[in-house]
Amino acid sequence: MHPPKPASPPSPGGPSPHADAQAPGQNLHLLQCYRDHARLCPYRPVLKAREAGGWRQVTWGELALRMDRIALGLIRLGHRPGQTVGLCARNMPEWTLADLGILAARGVTVPLYPSSLLEQARYIIADAGIRILFAGESEQVELGLSLVAEGGLDRVVALDPSGARPGVLTLEALMDLGQDAEGAAELAARTRDSRPEDLLTLVYTSGTTGHPKGVMLDHGNLSAAMAMHDRRVRVEADAVSLCMLPLTHIFERAWTFYVLYRRGTNVYLRDPQTALQMLQEARPTHMCGVPRIYEKAFGSIHARVEQAPAFRRRLFHWAVGVGTAVVLRREQGAAPGPWLAAQRMLAERLVFRKVRSLFGGRVQFLPVGGGRLADEVNLFFQAVGLRLTYGYGLTETCASVAIYDQDACPLGTIGRPLEGLEVRIGEDQEIQVKGPTVMRGYFNRPEETAQVMTADGFLRTGDAGGLDAQGRLVFTERIKELCKTSNGQYVAPQKVEGALGKDPFIDQIAVIADERSFVSALIVPSFEALEAHARAMGLQYRNLADLIVHSRVVAFFEARIQALQEGLAHHEQVKKFTLLHRPFTVEMGELTHTLKLCRRRIDLAYRAEIEAMYQKPKGGD
Repeated sequence: MHPPKPASPPSPGGPSPHADAQAPGQNLHLLQCYRDHARLCPYRPVLKAREAGGWRQVTWGELALRMDRIALGLIRLGHRPGQTVGLCARNMPEWTLADLGILAARGVTVPLYPSSLLEQARYIIADAGIRILFAGESEQVELGLSLVAEGGLDRVVALDPSGARPGVLTLEALMDLGQDAEGAAELAARTRDSRPEDLLTLVYTSGTTGHPKGVMLDHGNLSAAMAMHDRRVRVEADAVSLCMLPLTHIFERAWTFYVLYRRGTNVYLRDPQTALQMLQEARPTHMCGVPRIYEKAFGSIHARVEQAPAFRRRLFHWAVGVGTAVVLRREQGAAPGPWLAAQRMLAERLVFRKVRSLFGGRVQFLPVGGGRLADEVNLFFQAVGLRLTYGYGLTETCASVAIYDQDACPLGTIGRPLEGLEVRIGEDQEIQVKGPTVMRGYFNRPEETAQVMTADGFLRTGDAGGLDAQGRLVFTERIKELCKTSNGQYVAPQKVEGALGKDPFIDQIAVIADERSFVSALIVPSFEALEAHARAMGLQYRNLADLIVHSRVVAFFEARIQALQEGLAHHEQVKKFTLLHRPFTVEMGELTHTLKLCRRRIDLAYRAEIEAMYQKPKGGD
C-alpha cells in the first residue's frame, strides 16, 4: 500500500484564491443543497436511465442514501480527506452517484474518459496519485485491473454489473462496507469540516499536444458557477436534461450539477448512437451539445427537405424565412407586426412543430458550447423555435464564461460575460478572465500555472476575440490554431470549417493552411447522403474508396464548396480538397473526446494526401 496523500492537495500558488471571495453563492455547498432536496422531496425522481424492459430511476431520497453509503465505503477502504479517486465510465446514474460519494467523503474526483488507452490512464492515475478507481463496464474494469497488476492502483470498484469479477469490488459491495458507528462519525466530521476551498476535482485537459494537465477546481468555483447561472439561465424544478456529452468533460458535468441544484431530472445516455431514439422517449427540456451536433442536424434536415416534393420544399423555406424575420426583428428590439405574427403562427402549425418533434417536442433551451457555431446554423434553429443558448468557456473557468441572455440570439457573438466575472481583451486580442470560477491552477505544475496567469490575476485563455459595443464577447479563434500562410496572411481554420461543415454532404472537415501557399482541406463526406445522390445520378462504384474519386463526385463537391465559401475572404477560401473514405475518430487520436480536431495527428496521418494537394502539376512553373 502507498501512503495516503496529504489532506489538502497543494495549490501551486498557495491557498485557494477563492477562500475569502465574496462572490454570489460562494458559501453554498452543493452536497448540503442536495441533502436539502432529499428531505423536501425524497420520492421525486432525479436520475433516470433507459434499460431493457423500461426505465430505471433514482429518487432524491435514494441519491442521498447511496451518496453517503459510497462515502462510508471509501472511508472503510482507508480513503483520507483530500485524496483523489478515479472515475472511468460511460454516462450512467452510477457515474453521478460515485462522483457525489467521493465528494461526500471529502475526496477529489478525477474523471477519465471511458475510451482511455492504458498509457493515457496510467499517466493520469500516476500524476493525480489515484489509488481507487471507479470503473464502468467490462472494458474499464479490465483497464483498472491492468493498472492494479502494475502496482499503479490498489482497488477497482465496478459501477455496472458487467464489470463484476474476482478481485473487483462491486458498487453494492462497497456500499455495504461502511455500515458501522465509527464510519458514520467520521463521515459526519468530514461533512462538518467541509469548506468552499476544498478541492473538488482534477479535470485533465484533452492533451492535443503533450501530456494533459490536471485543472484544479474547488467547491467555491462550482458554487459560484451555480449562482452565476441562476442570474442568466433558469432551469425549473420540472426540467428534464438529457445527459449526452461525456460526463468526463466539465461542460456536461457542471451542467449536471446545475440541473440537480435546480431539482431537475437528469436522463443518462450511455450510447450516443441512440440519441435520436432517446430524444423521442425522454422528451428533454434541455440538452448540452457541441456545435457539430447542430451542424449535422442542420445538414440532415435540409437534405431531407431537398428530397421532398417541390411544394413541401417551398413551404419549408417560406416558413424558415418567416421565422428568421421574427428572430431578426426581436434582436433589433422590435415585435413582429400583425401580418408577420400571423405568418409565424401558420409556419408554427405547418412546419416548426414537426422540426421540434425531432428533439422530443418540449425543449426550453439547449446549451451549446465547445467550439464555433456557424451563424446560419444558429439562426435556423432559433427561427424554428429551438432556442440554442450559445456560450463560451473553458475547463479552467469551470465551464461558462459568457452565454446568451434569455430569449436572445446576438449573432456573431457568444453572449455577455456572466455577472461576477471580469473579461478583458489583452495582447494579441487574447480573451482574459478573472473571477471566482477561475481554477486554482494546474495540479503540481506551478510553472505552467504561472504562464497562464497575468500579474494582476487574469487567466490567459489562449483564445482570440473582442467585446462589442453592448459588452458581448466575440470569439475569433484559438490563438495557437491560427494559421499563417506562406504569403503572410492569417487564416482561422474553425471559421472556414464552420462555413463548409454545415453542408449536408460534409460530415467532417479539417482545414490545412499553416505555412502553405493556399488553404486546402481534408473532407469526410456524409456517406449516407452521398450514396443516395450517387444512386440518383446512376453512378457505378465498388466501394466508398472508389466513389470518392469518381470525377462526377469530385466535381459535385467542387461546386458545393465554391458556393459555400462565397462569404469568405479570398485568402481564406479552400482552393483544393481531398475526400476521405473514413471519418476522423477518437480511437485513432484524430478527435478529442469532445470531438475537437487533433490537427497534429491528422497532419501526420494524412501527410501523403496533404502533400499531394500542394504538388505542382507536371510541366508547371
